[in-house]
Amino acid sequence: MTTRRTVIKAVGAGTVASGLSTPASGVSGAPRAARTDVLVVVEKSNHSVSFYDAVTGERQETIRLPEYPHEMVVDSRGRFAYVGHYGVRMASTVGEGGSAVFVVDLAERTLARTIDTRPFNRIHGMGIDRHDRLYALSEEKAVLLGFDAPSTDTAPTRAVPTQGVKTHLFALSRDGERAYVTGLLSHTVSLVRPHDASVAPVLVTPGLLPESSCLSRDEKTLFVGARKSSALVAVDTGTMKVRRTKKVGGDPLRVYTIDDERLLVTDIAAKTLTAYSTDLRPLRTLRLTGTPSAVTLHPGRPLAYASLLDTNEIAVVDLNRFTVTHTFATHSEPDAAVLLAR
Repeated sequence: MTTRRTVIKAVGAGTVASGLSTPASGVSGAPRAARTDVLVVVEKSNHSVSFYDAVTGERQETIRLPEYPHEMVVDSRGRFAYVGHYGVRMASTVGEGGSAVFVVDLAERTLARTIDTRPFNRIHGMGIDRHDRLYALSEEKAVLLGFDAPSTDTAPTRAVPTQGVKTHLFALSRDGERAYVTGLLSHTVSLVRPHDASVAPVLVTPGLLPESSCLSRDEKTLFVGARKSSALVAVDTGTMKVRRTKKVGGDPLRVYTIDDERLLVTDIAAKTLTAYSTDLRPLRTLRLTGTPSAVTLHPGRPLAYASLLDTNEIAVVDLNRFTVTHTFATHSEPDAAVLLAR
């Protein structure tokens, strides 16, 4: 969602209690190197956020959460992470879900405070702009919430309707003036103006069950994974018209911008990572041992950290060689994560 890849989303659940550090088990092939970068991982079915040495996989700390955290973002200083309270395991799960955003102090590794978002519930998609303004998406109410000073706000400072149905995730422009919101049941992407609710959303139908999207580096193209259409779709952000569609097979769950020329797509049916050119040509495919959900890209090195939901592992991928260098164990159902690069 952002081009400055200290962040790849993770949304999550509620009230938090800090846990003790426990060493990771099952580190496979980890190289011997200085312990510097830290990967912060949301573990959905363990109801937690854990801190891992990104090289060795050593688990440093675990913060317990209420049921089913999912998406998360971090501010530009790497001081606070913001975790939404989704509160149910899957998008298909029936239930009211949660109504809060949790502010995690990454330096102290504690829950700093809670922002109540009621009546807006099932908080899933999360984003943060270059001004450190926070955005959180209510899947149930189809409303995008804004927090102008999230480190101190006690409630949302704005709310904008999206006109989608079952709104799940969004891609955000760097300046925070445009958000592209996917609607799972309306099969739409809505362009909304988070800071001007008087501007009506502009909708496009890229295919069936659009879930994840990302912007090109110049923000002129939105790339969307249409899961039930098994397609990767390029949308012109100026006209909100579909520019190109590529049938990819499988289930393209998440889409990321690697650089000016490449995208990275997770396929949860085929259990693969595939690199595509920005004109949607397949470049390379890597088959994984588990089901990849979210991916975190290193901001300064050609590395990707793929969360494998069913094997409870992080696979570290060399993007130049397109191979897994090693894996390390996590708690149950690792999902979205953020990398704190040192």
